[in-house]
Amino acid sequence: MEQLVDAFIQRANAFDVDGVLALFEADAVIDDVSVGDAFAGADGIRRYIERFFVGYHTSTRLVSLERLDDAAAIARVDFTGDFGHETGMLRIRTGAAGLIVRIDADLD
Repeated sequence: MEQLVDAFIQRANAFDVDGVLALFEADAVIDDVSVGDAFAGADGIRRYIERFFVGYHTSTRLVSLERLDDAAAIARVDFTGDFGHETGMLRIRTGAAGLIVRIDADLD
């Protein structure tokens, strides 16, 4: 899980949208209550990464990672970008293939 979270952050920070998408299963979902929407499948996740990471020049730093079980963890993160500074969490769940199937995201 640690390697997957690190890869997600590194690729998102590099604005490598295709690299980020490669970490997700095809039918994965990002549900971000802070923006009031869920983004499903590769097209939805692409829109999310392009809008909120690339579009706002977001840089993410991992603050802590708490493993919940073999397939889930909560990443506490620090975001900076054109919007200023925010902290939040990413509740990440993986599937049998070791790829992300769901992220529930929220700002503090």
